[in-house]
Amino acid sequence: MDKVLKETTNYSAEDARFMEMAIELSVKNIDSGGGPFGAVIVRDGEVIATGTNRVVPNSDPTAHAEVMAIRNACAKLETFQLTGCTVYSSCEPCPMCLSALYWAGVSRICYGNTKDDAKAINFDDSFIYDQLELRYDERSIKCEHFMRKEALRAFRKWDEKEDKVEY
Repeated sequence: MDKVLKETTNYSAEDARFMEMAIELSVKNIDSGGGPFGAVIVRDGEVIATGTNRVVPNSDPTAHAEVMAIRNACAKLETFQLTGCTVYSSCEPCPMCLSALYWAGVSRICYGNTKDDAKAINFDDSFIYDQLELRYDERSIKCEHFMRKEALRAFRKWDEKEDKVEY
């Protein structure tokens, strides 16, 4: 089964405008010490937030454009859910960013460059996908499981909490 998403030619002028914003952010970010990635989060035709890759300037491996945009949007909206939002990213989201976008509950993801385009300039995430397919004892990062009984205390407390906010 072919998992590659074919590039669409069926997008609106508004989509093109927001994607161009993400692309422009990615280009300008290089001059400020960041990586070549930009993201724009939009809801109902309004830009909620933007983000650029700040991994090196922030000394933060999680400071990818999409994650930064999510952080900015959630702070602005004072919520952890971005339901109804579209993310325009200059590049196909990496596994971490894709997971964050799912957790944030966005409704749509649009991207310009592909993960293969990123791989061609040494931003290669395929090893992460490969690692996820392996058994824990075969992964390059050692994973150890212990003290489950003790750790379950927090889960029991959460489960019993009557005023918790589900997410």
